[in-house]
Amino acid sequence: MNTIDLDGFDTAILQELARDGRISITELSRRIGLSKSPTQARLRRLEEAGAIRGYRALLDPIRLGLDHIAFVEVKMTHTREAALAEFNEALAKIPEIEQAHLIAGNFDYLLKVRTANMRSYRRVLAEKISTLPHVASTSTYVAMQAVKEDGFGNVT
Repeated sequence: MNTIDLDGFDTAILQELARDGRISITELSRRIGLSKSPTQARLRRLEEAGAIRGYRALLDPIRLGLDHIAFVEVKMTHTREAALAEFNEALAKIPEIEQAHLIAGNFDYLLKVRTANMRSYRRVLAEKISTLPHVASTSTYVAMQAVKEDGFGNVT
């Protein structure tokens, strides 16, 4: 996967879109100081190059009743590529897992799990996470407060 060379206008476009994905081309071009046609061309190029993967609404999980966050360390029985691939495929089907990262450290994966409450989390852990292929053990850390939860919006 190749990285994309960004100039100041590209960076400005990405920053503005990270703040407001519904911004009009007219307003975007005004904010970055470039006319509409070159702004559209740059935006299309950034999309085609994969720098912009898509557009979506940012939901408020608290207002949706999903304010329980747990971070789960997962230790695997083994970490051969086939085992990791099988685990990754099964993991992708669990909607309560917001993020999953393969870690270099004392455990193999770190999962961010969002549910409505502790009862829901315990069900997800027992019925979904613990039954994933090649899981040896898990450790849970419950978040007391989200201090910073921004998406990827700081482009430099």
